Amino acid sequence: MKKIAILPTLLTLGNAICGFAAIAYASKINPGQPGTERFFAISGWLIFAAMVFDALDGYVARLSRVASKFGAELDSLCDAISFGLAPAYLLMRMGPGWEPLPSLHQALAGIAALYMVCAILRLARYNVETAADPASSKRFRGLPSPGAAGCIAALGLVRGTLPQLAHDFRWLDMSIAQQALQIWATVGALVVALLMVSRVPYPHLTKQMLRGRRHFSHLIQVLVLAYVIFVVPVVALVVIFWLYGLGIPLRHALARSLRPRRFPRTEGPSVTDTVPH
Repeated sequence: MKKIAILPTLLTLGNAICGFAAIAYASKINPGQPGTERFFAISGWLIFAAMVFDALDGYVARLSRVASKFGAELDSLCDAISFGLAPAYLLMRMGPGWEPLPSLHQALAGIAALYMVCAILRLARYNVETAADPASSKRFRGLPSPGAAGCIAALGLVRGTLPQLAHDFRWLDMSIAQQALQIWATVGALVVALLMVSRVPYPHLTKQMLRGRRHFSHLIQVLVLAYVIFVVPVVALVVIFWLYGLGIPLRHALARSLRPRRFPRTEGPSVTDTVPH
């Protein structure tokens, strides 16, 4: 067996450990037991931590010039746990506790399974396309699995902070907020699952933000974004990931609808044919 790079491999495995821990904390959630709501937020934060490890392992591997086929395959396996299984399980845990429409929980469980399948298919397709055309990694075809996982993890953060919000804002009805969030999770998760296996082009945000030389104004924008995430992390992450997940395909569809149609040229009489001799 060839030698493997220790640091990138440990970072990749850290990704998987965060995903496993997210599942473990999500399994502790009991909607009928006070105090377990916080595990929604803990599970969501662990999925975001997995994204940090996922970004660092590739960066460190390229920086130290030790990128390999082994590292790429290991990264996909770990991503399947952190960005496929963990968000799907967290999504399914958002369902129990809503008595008026118990069938919606069954639908949510089915969508969670579909989400996991689409994430795995997305990762497999990415490996095949990247191996065939390395330049294709500059833009994603379909919503990347970390982006989809960020959408679900952001909902986990919201679900985990609902008790505190209900305490701070007396006018907020906890049951109505939970019902609204469950509908959002059911419909939104179905959409992002299908977007993962779509052909919609998505930009590689981290490469665009961190690579190459940029103007000073670009640095200011990045710092402002980091500050907003630090001050209001839950709101900022919800807006960023859902805007990325749903905004890109909407803009793509709008651009295609506004694109002028090209009509086939019809064979007609030429100018010389219409001029009398």
